[in-house]
Amino acid sequence: MRKLLLGLDIGSSSVKASLLDADTGKSIISKAFPDQELPIDSPKSGWAEQDPEMWWKYVMEASKFVHQKAEVKKGELKGIGIAYQMHGLVIVDKDQNVLRPSIIWCDSRAVGIGEKAFENLGEDYCLNNLLNSPGNFTASKLRWVIENEPETVAKIHKMMLPGDFIAMKLTGEILTSETGLSEGIYWDFQKNGISDQVLSNYGINPEWIPEVVPSYSIQGKVSTAASILSGIEEGVPVSYRAGDQPNNAFSLQVLKPGELATTAGTSGTVYGVCDTPLHDPKSRVNTFVHVNHKQEKPSYGVLLCVNGTGILNSWLKQVMGGNHIDYDEMNTLASSAGIGAEGLSFIPFGNGAERIMQNKQVGAHLLGLDLLKHDKRHVIRAAQEGIVSALTFGFRIMQDMGLDLKTVKAGRANMFLSPIFRKTFIHMNQVNLELYDTDGAQGAARGAGIGAGIFSSEDEAFAGLTLLETFEPNENFFDPYEEVYLRWKNQLESIQKMNL
Repeated sequence: MRKLLLGLDIGSSSVKASLLDADTGKSIISKAFPDQELPIDSPKSGWAEQDPEMWWKYVMEASKFVHQKAEVKKGELKGIGIAYQMHGLVIVDKDQNVLRPSIIWCDSRAVGIGEKAFENLGEDYCLNNLLNSPGNFTASKLRWVIENEPETVAKIHKMMLPGDFIAMKLTGEILTSETGLSEGIYWDFQKNGISDQVLSNYGINPEWIPEVVPSYSIQGKVSTAASILSGIEEGVPVSYRAGDQPNNAFSLQVLKPGELATTAGTSGTVYGVCDTPLHDPKSRVNTFVHVNHKQEKPSYGVLLCVNGTGILNSWLKQVMGGNHIDYDEMNTLASSAGIGAEGLSFIPFGNGAERIMQNKQVGAHLLGLDLLKHDKRHVIRAAQEGIVSALTFGFRIMQDMGLDLKTVKAGRANMFLSPIFRKTFIHMNQVNLELYDTDGAQGAARGAGIGAGIFSSEDEAFAGLTLLETFEPNENFFDPYEEVYLRWKNQLESIQKMNL
């Protein structure tokens, strides 16, 4: 009989399910739902919300699809892992009904609340105990609800992250994790527990916080009702959960100090692992509890995030032809423009408040446009170089913190499919790049195997991970790409001065 593991990746663009064969370590089948990107509601400028029940709807559809296609038999499925979009706020009443739409990761409404909390709690406490300013993270979003929706607050039973919500729908149990609480800025790293100061400052009822479980652990079993709706066998354990960036790092076997992972989907990230609790004095990159953290063997993840990454590329595609042009054609056009796009620069910060910009809404800017010289080739190239420049800006902050950034791992997907993007990334940052055949759903499935005891170790869980390609920088390109970055950085600084 096969030993199968189900990974679920709850993104803001889609919900993906992947079935992994534990004996071979290979994915049998993966499917993302829906075919078009999930809608994000924006009732006011800077707001971003999604209906958690929409995520559950597509979890059910994706689970049924992969079960049917793989002809899963009773007893074959051994565990379920859940990865999810970070920083989203889900609140439910005592009957587990959702009380309001989820305020998701790219929503900017709570920036001012986080800034006020930083003042009230004090810089010393925030940076040494929380390793971050409270910023626009989940705790600040919950405070916004407390200040603005008293009718909702009166009904709150528990607050959750998106993955906690999906686990609740599957099992009926409301739980969370240390890594999840740290991403919400509820975690005191000195205490190694929930921050009483944060809860007190924000007026958060401690009873709203779910019970905490390790990322790898049995976290409830699929209920009868969920089995009927999802096609998943009743009694299968949920045995792993993690936010998308810690999980992406996990999916690439980035688990030891000095190892790095990167993504370039809707947002772009670099995530580095360390065994000491580092922080950026300006809190432009953020430190969280990593999935394999233990008190006796600490593990932390330092996250750099650029909201305006794949979403800029997607926007350009729509502007330049929608269904009449594909990403391969765009990449081919960009490659004919030349390094530096003949002086054209793109500042990609057009998707809410950017953490590396200290929670400012800088906006997206196309700079240096010459109507007699530039065409769509240059615009596409400038956009890709601008995204990498933004990542490089954060990359250098991480280097200043003491992280050793030499080799970066990524899945061969999204913007890393673009030769121009890859070439710019490795030369601007002077790093080796390794591309693997994996994704967040596969990572969640491997995590489920560890949590359910199917794999005896992390090394065993990654026996089937396949390295597809390795790229090394050529020092002849260091100077040209450094010129592109410095021009971009100077233009960014000019924009920031204008906005003061």
